[in-house]
Amino acid sequence: MSIKTLIVIAGPTAIGKTALAIQLAEYYHTEIISADSRQFYKEMDIGTAKPSKEELAAAPHHFIDSLSIHENYTVGDYEKEAIKLLQKLFLTHNQVILVGGSGLFINAVCNGFDDLPQVSEEIRSHINNVFSQKGIEYLQQRLKEVDPDYYHEVDINNPQRIIRALEVFESTGKRFSEYRTRIAKKRPFNIAKIGLNTDRKKLYDRINNRVNQMISDGLVEEVEKLKSFRTANALNTVGYSEILNYFDGNFTFGEAIDKIKQNTRRFAKRQLTWFNKSKDIKWFDPNDISKIIIYLDQQIQYPEPGEQKS
Repeated sequence: MSIKTLIVIAGPTAIGKTALAIQLAEYYHTEIISADSRQFYKEMDIGTAKPSKEELAAAPHHFIDSLSIHENYTVGDYEKEAIKLLQKLFLTHNQVILVGGSGLFINAVCNGFDDLPQVSEEIRSHINNVFSQKGIEYLQQRLKEVDPDYYHEVDINNPQRIIRALEVFESTGKRFSEYRTRIAKKRPFNIAKIGLNTDRKKLYDRINNRVNQMISDGLVEEVEKLKSFRTANALNTVGYSEILNYFDGNFTFGEAIDKIKQNTRRFAKRQLTWFNKSKDIKWFDPNDISKIIIYLDQQIQYPEPGEQKS
């Protein structure tokens, strides 16, 4: 019987996943794997709500600052690297923590990710040209028409996700959602999933406060430094695209801030829609740390008497 357990912490943005992950890492004397697809990028700090230096020092973190915005990185790449890392970490830890709000990346680690069909350079170039000429709203509407299931789950403000789904559809005539794994891969470790949520008003207040803090911390200045790389997919996401639009004169400063808050709230709703489809997630209020630990201790397969517990 395996005694290795992957503790998964999921939930919407700004709910407090990072703080809980650090508390649990300290409690279980273990390490943290990030499943936040934007925190991979070393050039993006403030707008991704990346853990602070103090938080990173409190527990070992992986997949933070691991990529450049100029690198092409897929969910399939992440699955392979995360599973390889888990194999290494489980040699010295009985529990490891996976935390993030990117449902696709969490699902890839827990259940595997299907190999998607090859896409011709012609189709890829065509869709990227459409994006450049007609904008993300056109692609959002196209995705809604051809794959409504994925449209209602994906972060529609992330052009990389939309473009990938449309590439698959244009190449095969099949919806991207049809390619997602239906039969989970059997992982050689136990998985205990918890989700964090609170009432909608509290969540929205947390989101609004976080955005205000990002502005105070220098989000505008961060985007200013990156604006010459604005074609990078990572920058066409919430928090960055709105400030870029402000620079272009499309929004006033106040309108840009309001748009970030609005789009982040919409993103949080989509995250919850995704995670609520997982029947194996046990939900908690982010302040219920004692209840969370009691629950996790019940899920963890500890060594038999006489064996060492890490």
